[in-house]
Amino acid sequence: MRVSYCAGYYVPLPPDHPFPMAKFPALHQLLLDEDLLCASDVVAPRPSDWADLLSVHTSGYLSDLARGALSPQAERRMGLPWSARLVRRSRLAVQGTLNAALMALEDGLAANLAGGTHHAFPDHGEGFCVLNDVAVAIRVLRRSQWIRRVLVIDLDVHQGNGTAAVFAGNDEVFTFSVHGASNFPFRKEQSSRDVALPDATSDDAYLDALAEHLPAVIDEARPDLIFYLAGIDVAAGDRFGRLSLSREGLHARDRFVLERLRASGLPAVLLLSGGYAATPDATADLHAVAHREAHRVFGY
Repeated sequence: MRVSYCAGYYVPLPPDHPFPMAKFPALHQLLLDEDLLCASDVVAPRPSDWADLLSVHTSGYLSDLARGALSPQAERRMGLPWSARLVRRSRLAVQGTLNAALMALEDGLAANLAGGTHHAFPDHGEGFCVLNDVAVAIRVLRRSQWIRRVLVIDLDVHQGNGTAAVFAGNDEVFTFSVHGASNFPFRKEQSSRDVALPDATSDDAYLDALAEHLPAVIDEARPDLIFYLAGIDVAAGDRFGRLSLSREGLHARDRFVLERLRASGLPAVLLLSGGYAATPDATADLHAVAHREAHRVFGY
């Protein structure tokens, strides 16, 4: 399976910062070590074009972001300290998702070893999300007439509020979010279909909810392309998660989704989204679960 990745996905953060930036190189190395990835399958993105970013984000926000002119309040809301390297890193990740989408249209399945930054709104960043990579990729691909209908399967523990807001009222982009009811964001947007779960939801209840909704969602969306945000902050013990999936439950979740994607015959893009285990290496290991299951289900 081809993936988007480059060393620029990592930028240093203050030592006490809660975002596990080191998970990106750690996942890349882990997939190589486990022979789930060949060096020749790695496609390095360039920074996304500002014109493509403008298909989703406002000119004022992008200008402030590029110049380092965000207000202290905007930077706190974004959750990451501004730097020119962070801006470049965010643009690389957006292009990585766009590239992965194009590769998926050719190959059936592709991945970005980043992405799923679903809290970014047109006019601001939020929740460790600077730019909304999925929304930009969808807008660019639709504008270029590569695709018409899209399904976003968002299984991060936090609702994909930014993506839902961008595509509110658009019947050709179906946003499906399974998330913690009482977790961030505390003001939810309206997805095409939301499934809100109580704190401490464990394997059986989570998988039952997914089995109840996902097949119907795929049928209703009738997509040309699917984005799967395989957030691992649903796992028990996650710093920001509040749900209680076991490691086996996480494997079962990704296996179920990927089997449905393969049965549908539709091209799909695999994205990381959130995860905050005890260490960046532990976080990377949980992100690798989706790739291990993709290898089993698709044979890549």
